[in-house]
Amino acid sequence: MKKIVFLLLFLITSTFSRGQNSGAILIAAASDLKFALDSAVAVFENANPGARIEVTYGSSGKLFEQISQTAPFDLFFSADIEYPLTLKKKGIAVSEVYTYGIGRIVIWSKTVDPNKEQINSLLDKMVKKVAIANPQHAPYGRRAEEALKHYKVYEKIKSKLVYGENISQTAQFVTTGAADAGVIALSLALSPTMKKLGGHYYVIPEDSHKPLEQGFVILKKAEQNPVARSFKDFMTGTEASKILGYFGFTKK
Repeated sequence: MKKIVFLLLFLITSTFSRGQNSGAILIAAASDLKFALDSAVAVFENANPGARIEVTYGSSGKLFEQISQTAPFDLFFSADIEYPLTLKKKGIAVSEVYTYGIGRIVIWSKTVDPNKEQINSLLDKMVKKVAIANPQHAPYGRRAEEALKHYKVYEKIKSKLVYGENISQTAQFVTTGAADAGVIALSLALSPTMKKLGGHYYVIPEDSHKPLEQGFVILKKAEQNPVARSFKDFMTGTEASKILGYFGFTKK
């Protein structure tokens, strides 16, 4: 009997101990982070075997709306830092707003090499459709529109434009041939998936649009969640910074 009681106490203690060092968090993240954040999560989970992280990707604007309407996310990574700043002001975010990088936009195409004519490559007669993210709720779409207007090509290609719900769908349009060229995130152009497709990309000068300053916050739901805090520390550290840098996110 003593052995059975001891075994039960051992199992209860072990289960409690695992519970104290484990946990799950749900992250809402901008689509441009897909490959970078997936890589960061893999590294973090490998170092923290009890932690489980799930990520929902989408446009920053739509995710912001969902979070504002009490969607059950623990952290929010936004391609536009203004969204997490607004959540902080509303009391929906419980941490400071942490900048994780500056995004860049590129012209990506399998139809033409945009390095030859740069922004004017979008005027090429071979380019029938140009994909950009929807500027109404996707920060990359707004910056694409600003750059096109800066170089005075917006009106010339307006009829060619097709809109992705987020930057990932925009990239999908050009990789599948639904569009001949697209203005997408550098972080996606640098991903292994897109590198295999044989397309070309041209980095649009950042002085042609407002900065794509990106940031994240811990949300109210995760106020007492140790995994959320640990992941915040990881994402503001050196290792995550190297991963983000590999995918083209620069510092201020």
